[in-house]
Amino acid sequence: MTERGRRRGVATLGVVISAVAVLPQPPLLVPELAGAAAAETADVRDAVLDAAAGLAARAPRWVAVGADAGGRRTVASHAAGTFAGFGVDVRVALDTSASPYSAVDPDLPLPLLVAGWAAASTGAAVTVRGELVAPDLPTADCLALGRALASELASEEDAVGLLVVGDGAATHTEKAPGHLDPRAAAFDTGVAAALATADTDALAALDPALAAELWVAGRAPWQVLAGAAEGLRWDAELLCSVAPFGVAYHVAFWTPR
Repeated sequence: MTERGRRRGVATLGVVISAVAVLPQPPLLVPELAGAAAAETADVRDAVLDAAAGLAARAPRWVAVGADAGGRRTVASHAAGTFAGFGVDVRVALDTSASPYSAVDPDLPLPLLVAGWAAASTGAAVTVRGELVAPDLPTADCLALGRALASELASEEDAVGLLVVGDGAATHTEKAPGHLDPRAAAFDTGVAAALATADTDALAALDPALAAELWVAGRAPWQVLAGAAEGLRWDAELLCSVAPFGVAYHVAFWTPR
């Protein structure tokens, strides 16, 4: 773990959520998949590893929130999957003590593959429960889910970390997946500022229609975070905010005061 990760490892008691890590979900985070793009993704990968280390230092159990076309569902921590669909059979398990080579789900959604990979990168004993939402889940429903998760976690005796997975706009350049949309820059500048200051109101105010037009994968998960984190005071750090391939990748780490 880096020195910054160690500094985040001080235990926090009596809070709903022990810490929050916000990660993007490009498969190119995984070195085996990055290939020639490894250098271009090095900064965001390092930030992701640092955020994951900080979360593992504070909580051995994580709840990972991501968006998937399959809609709202919970994925238990015994699940395992593979990045084979993205080019290389790198396997991950949502329980780092389990073998990822048995009962692999070939369709485990990308946010949970990234969550499993991030958990494994810490070298710690971590279990991850997935909470998936539809990418177009209305803001009110996202906030309600976040509040419900916060209420549930408040009853837990053990420390639990919240992992929020999703990309920003995929429309920052002509070669981006959604091509160039001049509104993308302002959108992701606002997201980065909100994550840097733990501004849950700003996250809750993100426009779902605009996010969809900008090919934003993280809007619904960020608004679940807004519901889960509202009403608490946070120390927040934006570890990385870049768009190396025309897709915005934000990495942040929040700890309760």
